[in-house]
Amino acid sequence: MINFRIIARVFSLVLVIEGLFMLLSGLVSIVYGEHSSLILSGIITTVTGVLVFTPLHDEEKLYGNKEGYIIVTGIWLVLCLFGTIPYLLSGTIKNFGDAFFESMSGFTTTGASILTNVESLPHGILFWRSVTQWLGGLGFIIISLSVLQVVKTINIPLTLTDFTGQPTNRIHPKIKEASKRIITIYVMLTLSESVLLMFGGMNLFDALCHSFTTISTGGFSTRNDGIASFSSPWILIVLTVFMFLAGTNLTLVYFGLKRNLKKILENNEFIFYTITCIGFILVTSFVLMSRHQFSTGKAFLEAAFQSVSIITTTGFYHTNFNLWGSFLILMIFLMMLTGGMSGSASGGLKVIRLLLITKTTRHEMRKLIHPSGFIPVRHDKKIVPQTIISNLLVFITLYFLILCFSSLIIALMGNDMVTSFSTSASLLGNIGPGLGNFGPFSNYSAVPMIGKWFFSFLMLVGRLELFSVLVLFTGSFYRR
Repeated sequence: MINFRIIARVFSLVLVIEGLFMLLSGLVSIVYGEHSSLILSGIITTVTGVLVFTPLHDEEKLYGNKEGYIIVTGIWLVLCLFGTIPYLLSGTIKNFGDAFFESMSGFTTTGASILTNVESLPHGILFWRSVTQWLGGLGFIIISLSVLQVVKTINIPLTLTDFTGQPTNRIHPKIKEASKRIITIYVMLTLSESVLLMFGGMNLFDALCHSFTTISTGGFSTRNDGIASFSSPWILIVLTVFMFLAGTNLTLVYFGLKRNLKKILENNEFIFYTITCIGFILVTSFVLMSRHQFSTGKAFLEAAFQSVSIITTTGFYHTNFNLWGSFLILMIFLMMLTGGMSGSASGGLKVIRLLLITKTTRHEMRKLIHPSGFIPVRHDKKIVPQTIISNLLVFITLYFLILCFSSLIIALMGNDMVTSFSTSASLLGNIGPGLGNFGPFSNYSAVPMIGKWFFSFLMLVGRLELFSVLVLFTGSFYRR
């Protein structure tokens, strides 16, 4: 039995929040003297949310975990569905399929776009487009914290479990407090970045929009040429720093603000994440200097910006890295498979999974040498249960199976191997630009409509950690 009353209650809240942000975007249009459809869109969305509102009894509970899967996947579908309204009413995007692709790309913080002339859009629509990513990033972090089960020993979102018997009239105090803390940090980082970008020469509007899409690791820009439209090294440095912070577990950012450096330095995932970023930056810098005659400063800045952008799945671009040669193209593809830390808005495999698979490999090697010994896998001085290791291996196997299958589908659309694999990795990892035909300074407008629907599905599956979406396609989900 599925309690649809609880599902409706959650969707109601989601629609009201989305509607309020549409109205806020409508105010931006009014400030710029534009005729905006955002006010009407906001009213439609908010009223729908109010109409869907379902009162619940104090003792009403979830009967199992099916509601959880429907809620999590449904939230993104509802957000994306109503997120198309501003594009369609304003005439910015003419058909529903393209509007849904753009909306899905926004709320999943992917950053892929079908728009060919972003600078011609009204300010209100540009603001709404950036807000979709900001909401998507924050929403994913909060859902990972409070709905997607977090394994307490290692703090990694794996899949939806343990919904049984959770009262709906209250949230666990620790989760509620943690959510407030995360929202506060998320807003503080956004405002801080906006101020710093303005010091680099951005106007208030561009600074806010780029901060929205940086902190959410989204990658949408208000300019046709993305970050290449801004020549200031200061802007590149600020964006690189905040992309790195956005790819970090926001709880560690909180510890940093509290000057609790011990918590940060003892976190193996953060150390692995930092070493990964530094490693890719140094190798990329060296190749740019030796093969492409970049000066030392320019090579390091370009390498740092582009490496952190890809690793954190933000997807900003400042130069056409398609021209960096085969070696760096392969390096960028490897970066696409990395992702940021758990507890961040970034996509990809996530650093924690790569760290655990590394430890598991070492563990298996040691067992070959000492077959009778008890050698557990440990993370942050805690033993990782075997069930987590099994789940991890299934996830990574499934991830690469989907990556290969979707690459074949993209190749059937007439694309070469580099384009097919990189686009699949980019969409599944919620990065945005790929390599080859869909590289930086390109867009997805020429993709056939059936391809855009398939790409939208890949973005959704990647954003919700595979299992949460794919379980809805299994026959056992619908049996009692």
